[in-house]
Amino acid sequence: MNTKHFDEIEVDENKILDFSDGIPGFEALTKFVIIHNPEEEVPFQWLQSVEDTDLAFVIVNPFIFRSDYDFEIPKSTLEKLQIQSPEDVSVFTIVIIPEDIKKMTANLRAPIIINTKNNKAKQIVLDDENYHTKHYILEEMKNASAKPQQILEAEEPQVAEEAR
Repeated sequence: MNTKHFDEIEVDENKILDFSDGIPGFEALTKFVIIHNPEEEVPFQWLQSVEDTDLAFVIVNPFIFRSDYDFEIPKSTLEKLQIQSPEDVSVFTIVIIPEDIKKMTANLRAPIIINTKNNKAKQIVLDDENYHTKHYILEEMKNASAKPQQILEAEEPQVAEEAR
């Protein structure tokens, strides 16, 4: 697959995520793959559309900067994704990285839920006033006594060799 941001990458069919409802705003796109960052200390990954090779979202595990992030997955989502065990679930949030990287935000109001057993995925919208569409990642990390420098060092996307 030839992508806008990562040049040519090889996609393992078994790793393609199925967002049967699409992602809000991109409902027509249902197939995505996660491109992992080769640097373990950099928490960002990319959610690359298989159908629109120009579209990729920066994503992050929200628990890295917000250890108290807590919500219930709606029963309808559990059923739709056929989730049977908490161990089968991965959670990500979409990150917006503006020109001033110190102001990057994560959308904790709409996490991405992935069933790692069957690769079914869905972005849900939480009905929880504690979470917003723009949580400042570095600020959250300072509050959690995490290491914001690791985040700042991730300014430029890097692609794992196995993804090329």
